[in-house]
Amino acid sequence: MEDLTPKQIVSELDKYIVGQDKAKRAVAIALRNRYRRRQIPEDMREEVIPKNILMIGPTGVGKTEIARRLAQIARAPFIKVEATKFTEVGYVGRDVDSMVRDLVQLAVRMVENEKVAEVEGQARELVIERILEIMQPMPRSEKPTRIPKELEAAYEVVGQLLGSQKPAEAEPETTQPETTAEEDLARRMRIREKLRKQLIEGVLDDHKIDIEVEDTASPFLQVFTPQGMEEMGVDMQSMLGGMMPRRRKMKTVTVGEAKEILAQEEARRLLDQDQITRDAIERTEETGIIFVDELDKIAGREKDSQGGPQVSREGVQRDILPIIEGSTVMTKFGPVRTNHVLFIAAGAFHISKPSDLIPELQGRLPIRVELDSLHEADFKRILTEPKNALIKQYTALLGTEGVNVVFTDDAISEIARMAAEVNSQMENIGARRLHTIMECLLEDISFNASDLASEKPITIDAAIVRERLEGILKNEDLSKYIL
Repeated sequence: MEDLTPKQIVSELDKYIVGQDKAKRAVAIALRNRYRRRQIPEDMREEVIPKNILMIGPTGVGKTEIARRLAQIARAPFIKVEATKFTEVGYVGRDVDSMVRDLVQLAVRMVENEKVAEVEGQARELVIERILEIMQPMPRSEKPTRIPKELEAAYEVVGQLLGSQKPAEAEPETTQPETTAEEDLARRMRIREKLRKQLIEGVLDDHKIDIEVEDTASPFLQVFTPQGMEEMGVDMQSMLGGMMPRRRKMKTVTVGEAKEILAQEEARRLLDQDQITRDAIERTEETGIIFVDELDKIAGREKDSQGGPQVSREGVQRDILPIIEGSTVMTKFGPVRTNHVLFIAAGAFHISKPSDLIPELQGRLPIRVELDSLHEADFKRILTEPKNALIKQYTALLGTEGVNVVFTDDAISEIARMAAEVNSQMENIGARRLHTIMECLLEDISFNASDLASEKPITIDAAIVRERLEGILKNEDLSKYIL
């Protein structure tokens, strides 16, 4: 992230999202400001708070995608939550603190995966040695047990008092001649070197072996807290430390599978879990991003409610407010401060308005960006330009069955025109309309793909698009339920 200027961040977002330049500029500046904050003196650094963003726009225009891609660019912990999932304190449901707990959990997994990648080479070397020990164990020389000289006098005194004899020393076992033992050791070493080479090259990956692995299954309980039901994983080993040895079990797997299973086990042995937790909490506090979607669904004052027992929408806003303002949330990994977590809120605001939010929450979302509705020209670009363009996705999917589908330019224009027309006639669901139209258009080809495999490409032009979709488009009842 340090190397990316706001212009470069926008350029990266352009690879996946069409249009919405104002929103891209806003999030790019917010992301760059996090880097700038870390460069200023520490006494001022704590005073610089993130400028949280409120995105306003209809569904399907790219609000969630912008936030998700931003987190990938920053390699930051990112979580998307729905504001409607939370309930006011006193009602059964999820409490707002759970968004921070989930973010920390994700950060721990992220840091752990990075650390595992760092020690992967060392772990794989240890795995090869463990598998070699299973396939060709080295002889263990058993030495006869002798009584320490310090205890001989004590045994004599006890023997005189109790009339017992001194324990006899173990007779040394008859061993093979030294030359034979050395030859056997040399033979085993040659076999091990040959096996090691084959293991590294993957020659023995299909061979079955029995390995002993840790039983990592942890029971899950549902715990009733004052805020509601929370699922809690109970790791008895972590709770009791070394008092309770880890359970192990035998498992029959191929050598290839054993390499992966044991590599994870060995990598985790090389890791410092306390350091991972500290790094994850720091990353959460300094670079975490929480995307709160459907904020408009909890907008509205109590005077607008129709009466009757219902969960207070304003109460949920009041509960979210301290998290966005900056507070300390207790998690199973330790306390986490949200003072510098970046919050990006979004909502369509068709019925309610941003001004319907409580004033304190409005003040904590100072940057407001209105996203534009998508039109025919935008749909045409969405179908072809982004890295994850729909035409590219469907072509690749059908290509796995040996079906080569080619879309002409006029077909793409016709698909875009129909998407815009359906959105104007019915609910405007933005770019998601393209998914429904593409599925309807390619339904027969997808169903019969295994029978259509050939070198000859299947060309889809505007005439085919109209033939397949025009009837549905004209029939209002059909288009209402199909498109």
